[in-house]
Amino acid sequence: MNFEWNEDQLELFEHALSFAKDLDFSKLPQGEFPMEAWRALGEFGYFGLPIDSKYSPSGSGFDILTTVKVLEGLGQGCADTGILFAGAAHTFACAMPIYEHGSEQLKQQLLPLLASGEKIAANAISEAEAGSDIAKLTTKAWREGDYYIIQGAKSYVTNGGVADYFVLYATTNAKFGYLGQTAFVVPADLPGIEVGNSYKKLGLNSAQLNQVFFDEVKVHKDYVLGNEGQGARIFAASMDWERCCLFALFIGVMQRDLERCIDYANTRKQGDKTISKFQAVSHRIADMEVRLQSARLLLYFAAWQKSQNVDNTKAVASSKLAISEAFVQSGIDSIRVHGALGYLQESGVDSSIRDALGSVLFSGTSDIQRELICNRLGLL
Repeated sequence: MNFEWNEDQLELFEHALSFAKDLDFSKLPQGEFPMEAWRALGEFGYFGLPIDSKYSPSGSGFDILTTVKVLEGLGQGCADTGILFAGAAHTFACAMPIYEHGSEQLKQQLLPLLASGEKIAANAISEAEAGSDIAKLTTKAWREGDYYIIQGAKSYVTNGGVADYFVLYATTNAKFGYLGQTAFVVPADLPGIEVGNSYKKLGLNSAQLNQVFFDEVKVHKDYVLGNEGQGARIFAASMDWERCCLFALFIGVMQRDLERCIDYANTRKQGDKTISKFQAVSHRIADMEVRLQSARLLLYFAAWQKSQNVDNTKAVASSKLAISEAFVQSGIDSIRVHGALGYLQESGVDSSIRDALGSVLFSGTSDIQRELICNRLGLL
């Protein structure tokens, strides 16, 4: 097995790391969407990493492993994981379904705008009762001539408050369960759409999260992704992208936390020696390293499997589970290494644990990932 990255991939990683470190969030209003940073990420090429340049000058057409490595650099360097999270939702849960399942006309129309970040997309699937269980969606769509009429409400829509387009999943035939769901691209300026206030969250604060209501919204049939009834398959494919690429960002954050803990342990003194000399501290940091490297290798394997066009459900679920749980534990360990300083918000050490707690919930909870793994292991 060859675990080495090629020279181009390493240069892209270093470029992403350097770019992300230079992003300045100090002057941005708290609680507001950082549009200036969003535009900078668009100029960098974040939103077009996996999209072919034939659809947008901002597209790079990178394979998934290269995309993962670039995102790892962004996560490690960027002080605000929330804006990167918003970008991942836009790119991997919205732009990629259009890229892989949209008509040629829809791709030509939307991908130049989405890959550059000129327009923002939001993924509208979760509901108050259904979560992400696509077979139980209460949002309905029915056909009338050349249009579909959409009726329902979506919860926890990332980018909902700033979206120009929604990638929405609705039930078109309840009798067929998973095969009765359809994916749509819904322009946000259509009559009948109402966006609720942005939720206040524990972490990832710069990412907007909203409830969105659709009251008999009329969408042309050309805005259907794939065919009617293919929504579940399209959603599953988008989750493969999101669970690999979004969680590559968190690998980068964990790497940054690890390095910060090492620096602190090597300089903070207790008595006449640095705290790195105490096994209670050094062993905790060693555990952070083992969790990080284990999760990182699972991520690379999952991304490699996706590139081979094989069933990578177990690998992706294992990777997502390992990263999110490691992220939470590493956030706790970072605070413990820093002691009382880590408990102070002004230190910034606490940001990782606040961001990490959400990672065990979104893109499928940790228990959902365990169910996916059990299914592939043949457990009845």
